[in-house]
Amino acid sequence: MMEKNVKIYVAGHRGMVGSAIVRELRAQGYDNIITRTHNELDLIDQRAVDGFFATEKPEYVFLAAAKVGGIEANKSALADFMYDNMMLEMNVIHAAWRNGCRKLQFLGSSCIYPRMAPQPIPENSLLTSSLEPTNEAYALAKISGLKYCEYLNRQYGTDYISVMPTNLYGPNDNYHPTHSHVLPALIRRFHEAKESGAAEVVCWGDGSPLREFLYVDDLANLCVFLMNNYSGNETVNAGSGKEISIRDLAETVAGIVGYKGRIVWDASKPNGTPRKLLDVSKAKALGWRYTTELEDGIRMAYEDFLSNPMRAER
Repeated sequence: MMEKNVKIYVAGHRGMVGSAIVRELRAQGYDNIITRTHNELDLIDQRAVDGFFATEKPEYVFLAAAKVGGIEANKSALADFMYDNMMLEMNVIHAAWRNGCRKLQFLGSSCIYPRMAPQPIPENSLLTSSLEPTNEAYALAKISGLKYCEYLNRQYGTDYISVMPTNLYGPNDNYHPTHSHVLPALIRRFHEAKESGAAEVVCWGDGSPLREFLYVDDLANLCVFLMNNYSGNETVNAGSGKEISIRDLAETVAGIVGYKGRIVWDASKPNGTPRKLLDVSKAKALGWRYTTELEDGIRMAYEDFLSNPMRAER
């Protein structure tokens, strides 16, 4: 168990996941939290990361920093996604090990699993078949971080764990028009269509893919729970265990936002993975449950969107 005054470093504290972890830690009474902005510490700079860990000596690390984006961003910047994510995660994990970090938690993504993995996806399906091509570079980088944690545990007896979240949404999400994930992208698109009085909104694909969503504060609660209650080489899936079609999701978001026009599906655009539901039985067996239902979470996310500066980016 983490003592309340232990020194904790949250990498990526300005992002959606990192900021939620900081909120959860503070809510649980942890008050010795270290953070650094990208300008203060470039995690791709190995020398800078080594210096930070040698000076600060954090005892626990939540590695939530990552270069992320939706289908289009992943397709157009394959090399960038692989390099940036590989470098930053390896630098942080390696520096944590060299400086005697007591425990590290690596945050990955459900895209690490094979495109046609069994559904719901169990943790042991990792590397059993081919990845989804549209986010292969990002997935390979995340798999490498997960495996590096596992190999350090095996070779050096460290206590480094990995968590693989499903699709996330909530406060501090990225609502950029071309670099956001599906749910924040839909929130922005329907809001702007409502504001402009657009007669229709065009969505990518045919709406058939099934997706699972988890409110980011629920993930943060699980992350702190696992840091205190789990050790092991195998990752832990983080999700709600429920799925919804993209078509139904779009209609739900439109209703919450208040958009009254038509929704048109452009089948010439990619759907992505046809189905992606995580098997969350391991987290449940450990005693954890999510608490935020999807419609409630979307309402809270829309409230966040209305005050989110990312909306101004074009």
